Amino acid sequence: MDTDFVPAYLRLPPGELATRARRALAHLQRCSLCARGCHVNRLLTTRGAICRTGRQARVHSWGPHQGEERPLSGRRGSGTIFFSWCNLNCVFCQNWSISRRGEGTEVSTAELATMMLELQGRGCHNLNLVSPSHVVPQILDALALAAAQGLRLPVVYNSGGYDSPQALALLAGVVDIYLADMKFADSQIARPLVGVGDYAEVNQTAVRQMHRQVGDLVLDRTGIARRGLLVRHLVLPGNLAGTDRILEFLAREISPATYLNLMDQYRPCYRAEEFPPLDRSPSRAEYRQALATAHRLGLNRLDRP
Repeated sequence: MDTDFVPAYLRLPPGELATRARRALAHLQRCSLCARGCHVNRLLTTRGAICRTGRQARVHSWGPHQGEERPLSGRRGSGTIFFSWCNLNCVFCQNWSISRRGEGTEVSTAELATMMLELQGRGCHNLNLVSPSHVVPQILDALALAAAQGLRLPVVYNSGGYDSPQALALLAGVVDIYLADMKFADSQIARPLVGVGDYAEVNQTAVRQMHRQVGDLVLDRTGIARRGLLVRHLVLPGNLAGTDRILEFLAREISPATYLNLMDQYRPCYRAEEFPPLDRSPSRAEYRQALATAHRLGLNRLDRP
């Protein structure tokens, strides 16, 4: 671990992280922290909450992970905590047993903080919070406890990109690295495929706010990410995701220096067979076209295996 590095949350004024946690937890009484705005009292019930998560977060698994982008995984792995449930309902989700069935175990604030500290003890380069959008209060609460006990890993907020301005405001100055999906450029196309009618608008607003907070990705001398924005985009068959429009948005409205993982690994999963052309993988020609568009727009910071 780089002893000279100080994560964002340790540079906050004394007591500010705990204050953010209290403010976030108060939102659970009529939850509107994720972009769904269910307004369910999650302190009392999960009924009516899309995320089906109450006061305690549910964790599916956690540990060092070598399968993330190179600046995150490095040599020692990214310290991932995979949260169960999700605020989206993607019909092509490869982890649908986690996101839709909620496979995992509820954990207390102290247990979640212990996971964070143990990932640090195992030498991970960062604390990578996977599918965090519906558990921002629980994360902040555990992070405040872990920081008081010696946590100093950079925080990666690894989301599906359907994040509200209110949640991102609470995370400003806390998150070091935003890792955001950009799934679709058109909300009408996205609606039956992700379960929300405003995905593109919410997603683009969120990515703008993330970039304002942390800027372009900054790497240390060993190539490990320290601060900034990474974007993932999964190329879908038939240009269903609107890849060209998403890449143009990144180049024109975010930054041509955006670090981008332009993913080619789409395979039909979950209910994808019911929604052609999601019933097939993209062709090599379709992926090559996406790469060519990225290069034409000057998006040359592309993650490579």
